[in-house]
Amino acid sequence: MVKKQKTLLIIGYVWPEPRSSAAGSRMLQLIHIFKAEGYAITFASSCAKTDNAYPLETLGVSQETIVLNDSSFDTFIKTLQPNIVMFDRFMMEEQYSWRVAAHCPEALRVLDTEDLHFLRKARQQAFKANAPIATYLKGDMAKREIASIYRSDISLIISTYEMHLLKNQFSIPPSLLHYLPFLIDESLLTTQTLPAFEARQHFIFIGNFMHAPNYDAVMYLKQTLWPRIRQKLPKAELHIYGAYTPQKVKQLHNTKAGFLVKGFAENVHTVMQQARVCLVPVRFGAGLKGKLVDAMLNGTPVITTAVGAEGLIQPVTTSGTIAETPEAFIDAAVALYANASHWDAKHQKMPESITTYLSVNQHVPIFNNLIRETLNHLQEKRDANFTGAMLMHHTLQSTKYLSKWIEAKNKVD
Repeated sequence: MVKKQKTLLIIGYVWPEPRSSAAGSRMLQLIHIFKAEGYAITFASSCAKTDNAYPLETLGVSQETIVLNDSSFDTFIKTLQPNIVMFDRFMMEEQYSWRVAAHCPEALRVLDTEDLHFLRKARQQAFKANAPIATYLKGDMAKREIASIYRSDISLIISTYEMHLLKNQFSIPPSLLHYLPFLIDESLLTTQTLPAFEARQHFIFIGNFMHAPNYDAVMYLKQTLWPRIRQKLPKAELHIYGAYTPQKVKQLHNTKAGFLVKGFAENVHTVMQQARVCLVPVRFGAGLKGKLVDAMLNGTPVITTAVGAEGLIQPVTTSGTIAETPEAFIDAAVALYANASHWDAKHQKMPESITTYLSVNQHVPIFNNLIRETLNHLQEKRDANFTGAMLMHHTLQSTKYLSKWIEAKNKVD
């Protein structure tokens, strides 16, 4: 008898765009992990594709367009019968998990959080109001996202800080959580010759402008940090790159001030290797910052904040600088840019930092073993998670009937 191939269904909030966002790169890493384990993969999304969407067909990944609040998904998943269903962000779990549970009850349900959305929102609210984050941390989005974590068999958490927050402040059982950061193939570190201090010039910032922390960081650079850095380094320039650059950012371009808005970067490695220092003054957000990993991979020292370095404190401290005040940020940027020996000391430590904290060889075997063990003991795991079963029964009953009402209303309209 021919053994049936294992099947993974990924339900995506958006189609992966690795050149636009760290979330897109993260999704491709997960796809590669499951492909290496022999899974047939289908990626499904209700979102429209953009020109930046990755050509998943080149990886042998099937693609399906699905519809929100529509029973056509039921027919689709009953036919596919996947072994594993992965929800890309908690909103997708809310929309589709009750349908998965109804029609594929034995499928392992995995939530890839990307980052904790409720943490990011709470920090943004606290920043705007100049108030303690505790005021906003346990709001409606926290209730929704944590309920989603309980309903899932495994939730992938990208940051050690977020692991600690969920376990200690929200008392989520560790058995429901798995730490899986951005991953780097160590072979890239040994085959790549990176430009040295003298071959590089200027500063760089890069980030997707659909992400509010990136827009705030650029405004902070423009209004507060860059004028004072430029005063001390009058020949230096700051190059701003990012996908989906809005007109309000393009209007900040000022050649005379050395503040150059470059727009979309076709190749992040090229622009990062040309830069001498990467500036990441993010003041709110969550998860890991892909721009920091890109900088380390390309040998570019970073100046960032504690929020920016979160989950990567040790490697960023080793290969860059964490600065919390404008004065400290400016001084660190100038010192790193102008001092070749200081820069080189940071540059040389990056491969070791990546190997220690983000190695594929370190994290992937543990993850693969977790998936196998959970599939083999799925009912035992669910029996131990009564809260999740309760939430699936009660919370998703309301979601289920709201979805059916919307579907019926759409047919009438």
